[in-house]
Amino acid sequence: MQQDFTLKAYDFPLPPENIAQHPTDRREDSRLFVLHRKTDLREHLHFTDIIDLLQKGDLLVVNDTKVFPARLLGRKDTGGKAEVFLLSYPQLTEGRTDTAAATATALIKSSKRPRPGSVITVGDDLSCTILERLDEGRVSIALHYDRHKDLTEILGKHGQIPLPPYIERDKGSTEEDSTRYQTVYASQPGAVAAPTAGLHFSEGLLEKIREKGVSIATITLHVGYGTFAPVHAEAIRDHIIHKEYVHISEENAETINRVRQEGGKIWAVGTTTVRALEFAGDEQGKVQPTDDWCDLYIMPGYRFKVIDNLITNFHLPQSSLLFLVSALCGRERLLECYSQAVAQGYRFYSYGDAMAILG
Repeated sequence: MQQDFTLKAYDFPLPPENIAQHPTDRREDSRLFVLHRKTDLREHLHFTDIIDLLQKGDLLVVNDTKVFPARLLGRKDTGGKAEVFLLSYPQLTEGRTDTAAATATALIKSSKRPRPGSVITVGDDLSCTILERLDEGRVSIALHYDRHKDLTEILGKHGQIPLPPYIERDKGSTEEDSTRYQTVYASQPGAVAAPTAGLHFSEGLLEKIREKGVSIATITLHVGYGTFAPVHAEAIRDHIIHKEYVHISEENAETINRVRQEGGKIWAVGTTTVRALEFAGDEQGKVQPTDDWCDLYIMPGYRFKVIDNLITNFHLPQSSLLFLVSALCGRERLLECYSQAVAQGYRFYSYGDAMAILG
């Protein structure tokens, strides 16, 4: 067990060719690696076979966060190029009469780090002023645009959907990414990364799941840049986990609790959903309506209170997401599954294949 808390114990070899660079032709065309925890049975299926694994009376819980165009390309006062990466959805400012309509925390990529007071022009109707330098390379910025225009439209006009660093594209994101790097049920803008386990579901597949008698509930967890943050602490218990905003409505909390009481299984779609549900659950596993910042850190030794089964993608070595999944099924067994997946040509990471871990 002690080895479960060392960073090096979560490393594994992954050939570059196993890292998916593009989505499948259709969302549900991915493969599905199934691990049955109780029997250790492992199956290699097609993602549409998830319908056969779900049972009438079960509940599928999905994360309806939506990735916003957080990557802005502009120029500094000096004329040099600069990239502004918004780390969270900008907060609208109240009571101001100038064009500083919103503020945000961002990372700036340029030849020289801009000083407070410097301006980055993104377009004729959008610019950013550096307000303050923060820690870890972050800065606080003000966004200037016509306050009478909708911020979502402004960002959509100038911004790009940010892709994870392991998706290597010479020209960045494409028109295809604007739809395929979103779940079909994404509705709440605020994430800088997609809850990728949900990318496998099409509207048609969800309808077939409902027809089987499986309910679907939504939560919101806005996936932050911290999901890509490398773990530097050799003792993983020393790692400081990132905070992400969680919303669970009273209606959906009631649905989750009712299904649990009636004996149905709670299926979490993605580690973000796991984190939100476990954060909102009390000691008895009853989910409370929630509007809060989640700092729950799940690693081996954690006792799951709410979820029964998990649908997830294959995760980065030495990542906090790998710690979370290991807590559910065991580190050594998970790495065995990953080794089998590599050998059988499974596609890893955001646009990759899926894994279902069943109780």
